[in-house]
Amino acid sequence: MVTTIGLIGAGRMGMQIAQRWREKDFTVVAYDPSKEAQNHLKVLNCVVMPNVVELVDAVPVVWLMVAQDIVDGVLKEMMPFLRQGMIIIDGGNSNFNDSMRRAEQLNKLGVSFLDCGVSGGIIAPQGFSLMIGGDKNAYETSKHFFDAIAAPLQKDEHGCSHSASAYVGPSGAGHYTKMVHNGIEYALMEAYGEGFQILREGRFKNLDLQEISRIWQAAVIRSELLNLAHEIFAVDQTLANVSGKVDQTGMGQWTIEEAKKQHIPVKLIEDAVHIRNLSQATGGNFATKLVAMLRHTFGGHAVKKIN
Repeated sequence: MVTTIGLIGAGRMGMQIAQRWREKDFTVVAYDPSKEAQNHLKVLNCVVMPNVVELVDAVPVVWLMVAQDIVDGVLKEMMPFLRQGMIIIDGGNSNFNDSMRRAEQLNKLGVSFLDCGVSGGIIAPQGFSLMIGGDKNAYETSKHFFDAIAAPLQKDEHGCSHSASAYVGPSGAGHYTKMVHNGIEYALMEAYGEGFQILREGRFKNLDLQEISRIWQAAVIRSELLNLAHEIFAVDQTLANVSGKVDQTGMGQWTIEEAKKQHIPVKLIEDAVHIRNLSQATGGNFATKLVAMLRHTFGGHAVKKIN
């Protein structure tokens, strides 16, 4: 079993991934242009490389944890130095169409490409949820790397333990699944935002949102998003100094575009994306303020402040 893996990109999630691999005694060979990231990697006892080329030369498997708009640039830099049999894993939020194209391009070089949707946010104490697409043999070869960073799940009816990691289909399927996940996330956050706005501004004004979100943690609408909302309300129930302008990464829009191609209605996701767009023009409302804070809490996305 191969126990050495390369990591390109050691931002907040990349650093967590590196730490989990090190905790499982994997050798992590890493590259990140940030001096601060390099120092953190050294604290984790990772092998820090000065450039992408030397990293590729040292490992059989490379995990990319970089922004979607620079994946092609990183791959272009790597390609002259890739070897047959290598496995490249894209753990970022790439468009599934790009992942299918990249898999075909790398396959011509004898290199396998896996697209891995990663969910869990920048704070994932138990690990991540991983959705992997691509060549099944390459997945089986590298499965232990996925299992090492995935969150544990409850034992099944046979008493067997499983992780929140799975092969979901051919090239593109991993990022396709993550795209739909994020589309659902858009709608869920908007639903929580609207519900709490009614509680705050409706018939019984200024209800205790911290207390209500606490007791709802045992209700049928309980979720990790609700837990985060409770943490937010424990600090601030008015959100008076938070802008209601909500940014988006584009994955909600990708979900809508793909649904239309497949003639599948996604009205709730469409509404959630429209509301985010509208918030940029109007400044939003209490509901979008909560959405902005939720995105900041689990994803580290910037929140605009009102003075």
